[in-house]
Amino acid sequence: MAKWTPRHEAPEPLEGPIVATITGGTILWFVMFLVQVPFYGWFADRDLTWWVWTCLAGGGLGLIGIWYVRSRDAAIKRRAAEAAEAPEAGPKA
Repeated sequence: MAKWTPRHEAPEPLEGPIVATITGGTILWFVMFLVQVPFYGWFADRDLTWWVWTCLAGGGLGLIGIWYVRSRDAAIKRRAAEAAEAPEAGPKA
């Protein structure tokens, strides 16, 4: 079996409103959980309670995700500010 080698360079990662995207998704998970809670008996009768708990787990993991992407975003901005303040270390003539 031949070793795989890439034929072209990988594209740059897409950057966008990551914090807003993760926050929106987390809110949706919690809303789905709250919508399903009144029907818990219906889910229990059909052995589908995992749907309810999956939504709660998604919301909980989303909170971790929000913390992570906010920390990442702050670190990126801090690094950019440090790079802007530092004098460029070019070759001296």
